[in-house]
Amino acid sequence: MRKLVPTITFIVLAASACGGSGGGSGGGSSGGAAEPIRVGLIVSLTGNYTPLGSEDKKAVELAVEQVNAQGGLLGRKVELVERDDKTAPDQGIVAFNQIKGQIDALIGPVFSNSALAVEPLTERAKIPQLSLAPAQEQVEPIKSYVFVTPALSNMYAERYLQYIQSEKITKIAVAHDTKSAYSVAGHKAMVALAPKYGVSVVADEPYETTTSDFSAIFTHVRDSGAQALVFWGSGAPGVTVGKQYAASGLKVPLFLTAAQASKLWLEPMGSAAEGMTVQSAIGVIGDHLPDSKQKQVIDQMATPFKQKYGYPPPQFAQDGYSASLLLFEAIRKAGSTDKEKVRQALENMDLVTPNGRFRYSATDHSGLKPDYISVNTVKNGQFVPTKWAAEQLAKTVTAE
Repeated sequence: MRKLVPTITFIVLAASACGGSGGGSGGGSSGGAAEPIRVGLIVSLTGNYTPLGSEDKKAVELAVEQVNAQGGLLGRKVELVERDDKTAPDQGIVAFNQIKGQIDALIGPVFSNSALAVEPLTERAKIPQLSLAPAQEQVEPIKSYVFVTPALSNMYAERYLQYIQSEKITKIAVAHDTKSAYSVAGHKAMVALAPKYGVSVVADEPYETTTSDFSAIFTHVRDSGAQALVFWGSGAPGVTVGKQYAASGLKVPLFLTAAQASKLWLEPMGSAAEGMTVQSAIGVIGDHLPDSKQKQVIDQMATPFKQKYGYPPPQFAQDGYSASLLLFEAIRKAGSTDKEKVRQALENMDLVTPNGRFRYSATDHSGLKPDYISVNTVKNGQFVPTKWAAEQLAKTVTAE
């Protein structure tokens, strides 16, 4: 099997062999310094999704530093053109319009609502976009130039249902943020898939991003006979519900999604997080994996990230770094920054990243399977895979 681990050195050497100093239609002028490859990065640096966007930014910048330290791509340096969407779809549109004429490709946004607002623009401009948002509407139906890096909401829903079935839980309560596309999509998928796993949704609780009191939801869950509460939400609501749950005395276990797989949730939660169940991308729990290609590429990111920032890369950083590797590899394979060639290279991608192994195709612009999602327990302030998740992930990575 061909090598799938995208070490930065491997990418650059191969790219130099394919592209020289110009790289096809995307190259610089002959006889002088090649123009940089300009990658747009639109993430939330202010507003509710600041914790997500700031981590994505750190990871993308790390990937760019690494590839530039090895000589760049196609003999050209990679340069980021960064903008803040302020956790607002209209500002995402403003940000894209500011940079669309300057960039060869786009990474972001991280906020699903903003990503959904931007994707018609990238599609019209024919600019390859690696979205950092997990809402499945981005790729269902397929858009030619839009690819998603995080696992989709429906994959997180299915992975939780697999775990719930393994725990012999048959009745669940589900709470979701009606103002978040990620949350709405996850809730919809969980309700639709539950019967497949012998699970009934006995309490279905909507809330809004601005909700500050979840006591009514806890009361409904307590009265419903549910054996677990699955909470779909990003940003501040994840901390608020976690703290209030810990103080509520509710005995039903709380299951949180990967939006909480970060120190940005763990730190404000403190000891109240102990024992809670939280999903994550496989890269978050890389230390618990057996030796494998998957573990190697996670370490390629995690080691320098920890050295630079003093903590392990959280969920959102995994997304940003994975998007960077996918884009770099596509440019290398295209031998150019020609947007159509890069799009075609992405559509034929098979690459191991910190988020798992991507297999994009003409009919799949998500590229991941639920197999690369972990279900964790918080122990001593760390995310530790459950016994079930550890066994499932070990099978997945050793089978590559």
